[in-house]
Amino acid sequence: MSVGIESINVYVGQASLSIRTLFERRFLDLSRFDNLMMEKKSVSLPCEDPVTNAVNAAKPIIDPLSDHDRNKIELLITSTESGLDFGKSLSTYIHDYLGLNRKCRLFEVKQACYGGTAALQMAANFIMSNASPGAKALVVATDAARAAAKMTYAEPSQGVAAVAMLVSQTPDVFALDFGANGYHSYEVMDTCRPEPDIETGDADLSLLSYLDCLEASFRSYSERVVGADFQETFDYLAFHTPFGGMVKGAHRNMMRKFKRSPPELIQTDFEKRAWPSLQYCCQVGNVYSATLYLALCSLIDHADVAMPRRVGLYSYGSGCSSEFYSGVITQTSQRKLALLGIRKALDRRHALTMEEYDRLLDLNAEWKFGIKDKMMNLSDFSSIYDKQLAGKKFLILKEVNNYHRKYEWS
Repeated sequence: MSVGIESINVYVGQASLSIRTLFERRFLDLSRFDNLMMEKKSVSLPCEDPVTNAVNAAKPIIDPLSDHDRNKIELLITSTESGLDFGKSLSTYIHDYLGLNRKCRLFEVKQACYGGTAALQMAANFIMSNASPGAKALVVATDAARAAAKMTYAEPSQGVAAVAMLVSQTPDVFALDFGANGYHSYEVMDTCRPEPDIETGDADLSLLSYLDCLEASFRSYSERVVGADFQETFDYLAFHTPFGGMVKGAHRNMMRKFKRSPPELIQTDFEKRAWPSLQYCCQVGNVYSATLYLALCSLIDHADVAMPRRVGLYSYGSGCSSEFYSGVITQTSQRKLALLGIRKALDRRHALTMEEYDRLLDLNAEWKFGIKDKMMNLSDFSSIYDKQLAGKKFLILKEVNNYHRKYEWS
């Protein structure tokens, strides 16, 4: 039996900001700009939240399903560190607005940026158990940056997006090497969200933990997959991508430790095996639990798949938990993903001015965690809404009534 991702899609938001502009207008040190390897970041509109992003990512892969296949979705897992309630999971809203069968398990997982992988692996194990023959699972990783990063060097890297994955025994997009997994986890306070609107931590410690976990989780993978070689086993690589420069440094570190490669060969290998996975991440920013799967989509759209290609994936979540695992992509993967037009969605985003961006930050701050009653006022950002969303049938937030979030189609 095979298992993996049958369909995958990304919602990248409706607005973006140039990172160069952000550096210049925030008076950040431009000598650090190139190291980020970022061009743009996605920015939320006030009517967008982790629920709307999740539904807008999932709907294009759910709507084409037959009634039979839709009703085979028996598990819906959301992963996020941008939750809207301490008890009620986002999956309840997502399940409702996608119109899924009520004979379905709904819940949410949290482990920083590792959450999407935890959800995917849990879904894959449910499918492989064959406890419910022919069942499918929907996994949605959805996250958004916190405004607390304003005026810091973290601000340029933080984005907003959601990735939806349909997991089944028909892995048209990504076939997991089931059982080929390496883990490494321990307690560390590298980054955290001790309050709903505060994200803090130690950037240097986070980098060291990321590198430590990559090496250790790959060694763990190698213990299960005898003969695994960091360079030769994987045609391509996709890593959790806080920013492109971090992946480049991590790749360089691994090539030095495991292959003792000189700089010129490391650069060539990076451009061939890792760079295809970064092209969307450089346009969206770090979207936490969804980032690795944004990188996977970028890889599929930009890889040479003349023949099946094995991909090595590295997932890291602060705090910390990590996993190195692998799977295979094919021409079918590329054809299927191309139909969803992720590149076109990136290009369609409204290019914000700095004044528009700061205005959106202020408006978004009004929709803080725990709000009890509030109506959405589309006139506050009508020029962007009319251009990007009006009449296009995206899910948007309408109001919060006695803590209950209510949504409508644009």
